This record gives sequence, structure tokens and C-alpha cells, in this order.
Amino acid sequence: MTIQEFARLTGLTVHTLRYYEQIGLLDNIRRASSGHRVYDQHDQLWVAFIKRLKATGMPLREIQRYAVLRKQGESSLSERKQLLEQHAAILQQQLAEQQAHLDALMQKIAHYDQELVKQCLP
Repeated sequence: MTIQEFARLTGLTVHTLRYYEQIGLLDNIRRASSGHRVYDQHDQLWVAFIKRLKATGMPLREIQRYAVLRKQGESSLSERKQLLEQHAAILQQQLAEQQAHLDALMQKIAHYDQELVKQCLP
């Protein structure tokens, strides 16, 4: 598929796709005889994973590190796993913090509910 089709499919802009290629996140993009980029299912899966890493707050430099390791193939499995485990630990900590914030908000809302009920009583 063309870069425009791939951009629509992935939800990224053409500019972003070219930027990802420039910084090494997208490599080995095939080219048609015309020189235009041609994307396939493999590229789609990789971009979906990049988007997931970004959505979870992984810094671009860490995603680039993961991409470098990915290019090394099987020999880097342990390092890639470790990188993802470190990121997962950060996410778990953030989730715990967010849950604590949510719990505090829910307690405050419950307090207001009690106060409002008191106001309605004769």
C-alpha cells in the first residue's frame, strides 16, 4: 500500500511516517520501481506497537533503542524483554498513583453526596 493509504490505516500522518523512517523506527520499507514507499502487514503491526509504546508514555529515545535491538534479531530478545519489563514497571507505578488519586476523588464525591443528603432532610 502507498504511504497515503498506510497513513490513513495507521492514523499517523505522512510526515510522521517519514520522520519515523528518518530516525530509524521504520526501516527496510520496500520501494516500488517508481521509488515510492510500499507498506505491508508487517509494517502495520510494527507501527501499531510503536503507537502502543508511545501511548503508554515510553520516550521516543527508548522506542528507538527497542527498534535498534529489534533489528539485531534473536540475539537481542533478552534486552528487548528487559526494556519492556522496565517500562511495564513504570506503568504499574503510574497506574497505582492514578488509582490512589481516583480513590481520593471518589471519597470526596461520597462526602459531597452525604452533605447534599443532609441538606435535603427536614
